[in-house]
Amino acid sequence: MDQWLKQKKALWMLAIVFLLWMGSGCDAHSGKEDKGSASSQKGEASEVIRIGYQKYGTLNMLKARGNLEKRLKKLGYTVQWSLFPGGPQLLEAMNAGSLDFGHTGEAPPVFAQAAGTPLLYVATTPPNPAAEAILVPKNSPIRTIADLKGKKVALNKGSNVHYLLVQALEKAGLKLSDIQPVYLPPADARAAFEQGSVDAWVIWDPFLADAEVNGGARILMDAKGLPKQYGFIVGRNGYVKQYADVAKTVIAQLNKVHQEIHSSPDEAAKLLAKETKIGEEIWKRTLSRRGYGVFPLTKEVVDAQQRIADRFYEAGVIPKRVKVEDAVVVIKGQ
Repeated sequence: MDQWLKQKKALWMLAIVFLLWMGSGCDAHSGKEDKGSASSQKGEASEVIRIGYQKYGTLNMLKARGNLEKRLKKLGYTVQWSLFPGGPQLLEAMNAGSLDFGHTGEAPPVFAQAAGTPLLYVATTPPNPAAEAILVPKNSPIRTIADLKGKKVALNKGSNVHYLLVQALEKAGLKLSDIQPVYLPPADARAAFEQGSVDAWVIWDPFLADAEVNGGARILMDAKGLPKQYGFIVGRNGYVKQYADVAKTVIAQLNKVHQEIHSSPDEAAKLLAKETKIGEEIWKRTLSRRGYGVFPLTKEVVDAQQRIADRFYEAGVIPKRVKVEDAVVVIKGQ
């Protein structure tokens, strides 16, 4: 009987030791998966930052250079890049929680705020009024914005050119309801434009430059002379607040790329042509008409963005008013 009790006691001891060992193993594993413990994993590149980019923005140049990956690896991160046809699609992904950072024009964040997307304005880029335009075929009888009345106009809904179209129509005494908007992403819009399925196309570079050179297009009107439209680096609210070190690194590296492009545009055109499969001459034209630099948001920028948001609401394009200032974040040391 004593022998049996000793054996039973030994088995219980072994079971306890095994359970303790399993518990410590599970704790170690959960530490690796903990999103909040990135600083303890420096050099292991175990955290992932998800960045959305477009063919137009300079994030594609940052991706091609590979410098951001090197910098963030030291902080314990890897970078996952995702290409989007436009800002609205990029911010839809952010709203779904599958994106942490991105670069868009002025209109997409307004639409996203109105839809409840948890975004933050992190930094701004200069206006590029010559880099977006309303196009018509070269031989089109359309000569003025007023001639667009009743016509089919293709655009990417909620993109920067949406505001261009609203403003252009207003200057000509028209409203969106006076034309037939056809909402298409850039590739589909170009096909419709070249096939004659639409009468005009509102688009941005490098698609604009390509359509001018290779698509038989004529500029009816660009954004010069209209209220300033800035570009924005945006981030997912919870991510930016938790990982300010990442946000600061992204902004610094992107600003560096801006300066490199500005000082060596021909070299940048070569690299971008390789990265995007869009011709080098198209990129030279694109880079010649854009501004450079990445800056903190000033009151002037926020006020300009607020005017755009108010105009969209007044035109009935977004369902509710948005307050831009509510989504602005200041990154210390930016």
